[in-house]
Amino acid sequence: MLEVHGLHAGYGRVPVLRGIDLSVAPGEIVLILGPNGAGKSTLLRTIGGFIKPTQGRVNLAAQDITGMAPEEITRRGLRLVLDGHRVFPNLTVYDNIRLGAAFRGGRMDFEALAGPALEMFPALRERLRAEARDLSGGQQQMLALTQAFVAQPKMLLCDEPSLGLAQALIPPILEFLRRWADQGTSVIIVEQQIEVALGIADRAVIMERGAIELAGSAQDMRNDSRVHDIYLGLADRS
Repeated sequence: MLEVHGLHAGYGRVPVLRGIDLSVAPGEIVLILGPNGAGKSTLLRTIGGFIKPTQGRVNLAAQDITGMAPEEITRRGLRLVLDGHRVFPNLTVYDNIRLGAAFRGGRMDFEALAGPALEMFPALRERLRAEARDLSGGQQQMLALTQAFVAQPKMLLCDEPSLGLAQALIPPILEFLRRWADQGTSVIIVEQQIEVALGIADRAVIMERGAIELAGSAQDMRNDSRVHDIYLGLADRS
């Protein structure tokens, strides 16, 4: 379980997060919504150790990880998949996946490690010997998710998994996250494809000006006229 208590953070003297309280249970997907500049990505980067909080606490599986370096947080079971498909461009797809498995410890057969993800993303299986830089943007996003999957983290933070992808690729990638969560991994998603993301999420929170303004079940959010008019309506027109 991830627990965030009273989290404040920002950039230099510019505050962004203002007292965030959030918890995510094993197997649960929480969707973070909000306008640009609300602090959604800052929240993920602070939890993941890329931004040092100025106040508050982050616990992962009852261990305090507040302010730890990103690599130490990764070793403790949290993975952050950033927007922009952060893979190793000069390595093959195969080597990128094996490198992701290095955080898991021990030795396992490649198919045992990556088989479930490659079944979901057959385009990657067909290009295992290709260098990551030669993949399309959608394939690089699939590779970034597969890297995280083979590490089997306790907690996955996913920032804009649909960014730059063809519309047809978005549902299978989000469905992959749902299947992953059903195996027990906790997931937080920041996502602009709101309707599709609400369909695979358990809960959603809306952030504004660095604070959580509204929280509830994904179904309640879909049925809330205020949320639909302000957020889903904007998504429909984008």
